[in-house]
Amino acid sequence: MLRRLLLPASTALALLFTTAACKRPETRVALGDRTQTLHLGNASEPSDLDPQLITSITDAQIVLGLMEGLTAMDPADAHPVPGVAERWEVSADNLTWTFHLRADARWSNGDPVTARDFAYAFQRILSPSLASEYASLLHCLRNAEAFNTGKLTDFSQVGVRVIDDRTLALTLHTPVAYLPALVMHQTWNPVHRPTIEKFGRMDERGTHWTRPGNYVGNGPFNLAAWEPNQVIRLTRSETYWDRANVHLDTINIYPIEDRATEEASFRAGQLHITASLPPDKIEVYKRDQPALLRQDPTLSTFFLSYNTTRPPLNDPRVRRALALVIDRTALCEKVLRGGRVPAYTLTPPGIAGYEPVPGFQEDVAEARRLLAEAGFPDGAGFPRLEYLTAKGGTSQTPEALQQMWKTHLGIDIVIVLQESRVFADSLRTRAFAIAPYGWVGDYLDPSTFLELFRTGNGNNYTGWSSPAYDRLVTEALKAGNDVVRYPLYREAEKLLMTDMPVAPLFYNRRNYLIRPSVQGWEPNVLDMHPFKGIRLVP
Repeated sequence: MLRRLLLPASTALALLFTTAACKRPETRVALGDRTQTLHLGNASEPSDLDPQLITSITDAQIVLGLMEGLTAMDPADAHPVPGVAERWEVSADNLTWTFHLRADARWSNGDPVTARDFAYAFQRILSPSLASEYASLLHCLRNAEAFNTGKLTDFSQVGVRVIDDRTLALTLHTPVAYLPALVMHQTWNPVHRPTIEKFGRMDERGTHWTRPGNYVGNGPFNLAAWEPNQVIRLTRSETYWDRANVHLDTINIYPIEDRATEEASFRAGQLHITASLPPDKIEVYKRDQPALLRQDPTLSTFFLSYNTTRPPLNDPRVRRALALVIDRTALCEKVLRGGRVPAYTLTPPGIAGYEPVPGFQEDVAEARRLLAEAGFPDGAGFPRLEYLTAKGGTSQTPEALQQMWKTHLGIDIVIVLQESRVFADSLRTRAFAIAPYGWVGDYLDPSTFLELFRTGNGNNYTGWSSPAYDRLVTEALKAGNDVVRYPLYREAEKLLMTDMPVAPLFYNRRNYLIRPSVQGWEPNVLDMHPFKGIRLVP
């Protein structure tokens, strides 16, 4: 979302389209094809490159090149494949997983990657004082939640055991059949202890260990440069265990907030891949240059988050009224375009065997009744609320929602724009009333969505908490079999959609542009793309 051009936007765009009198200069893309240098648009400036602190998919995409976990991701269908662990097995009771690390795994400074590096990373992310938003992803480990919440202070009681440098045993409190998929998430990545502690405490946020020259990773690429708002540069690692199968030499990642600017840069031959595409350009490319357009279904839902601690949004009748007057079909077809699908559940389609029951439908009359019952007949007396969103999008979604709320409920919602990093802080500190939010599944299971709203989850920005909901998702987690688990998740989702701390809007599809020379960038529902197997073929 932040602009990556080195010059002011107007000057930079003018230069992009300038040609010499006698000969058009070689484009950045053409040069990149010859030198195996990928030029990639990114939707925002990274908030961090610390694998245990990042929360956005754009940051995770960068870290995917810098770090590798016990398992790695198959680019085609996102299933787990061997990473630092060359193999693993599970005990007869399905509670203890033993991972065997490869002997040639190395950090970028040449140190061996050991089981102790993983154990240290797990202790770090579960440390209460680090306050990692994603710590709950490790709560499947025995006693991990107790340690993370401060009820237990002895990490040796957590289900993490270093058998030797190359053998790590993880003991769970309940069976998790999808653990190999879970541990490929960046929160389970190892970190290099001497580097972490050189620049601060183990549990300290925002230290300089993630800066170029300091960053010690174990992935296929190293962090060569990070020029804020301009470029993040990754270069091929010479210590990575599988470096013979890494084809790219350099990856330049440009944080471009404005979609129109990014699309213009792609047309000028400055980018191989964009992060997104302005909605009004989708039909143009579909008609004129379909080979450049990609429309990938993703395991993701876009929804409105309500700050349920702020009146009148602390009243579920108000939250529901706001949700019931939104014409999702019109929003998808007339405003967003690009193949989005109206959403009436939090969990999107795409998880085999799990079909949530729609929790609501549009109903203007019922919305008006609920608002009146809450004390605001025809919107009378309704306070001024702000719809907070990040700058840079070209979608007219905020204005469309604003008009629907005014037309059907008689209330005025003010749109407020913030820079992407400020917006992220506003969500985290709950300094908002209504805000858009999207979630892409971290792994192929309904829990990746429904765990979000368990009490204490670091990614639940709504302030909503329900003991009944917590009980259902806890029971589901304990049920090792999907026949028992999935009905419990459906009940939890029904409760969530009744109380409605969030209002689903649409299931997402990623619309973006990609050059034919990019080989190995495979579509998958998790919308993550390992850099390792990508090559440029002019």
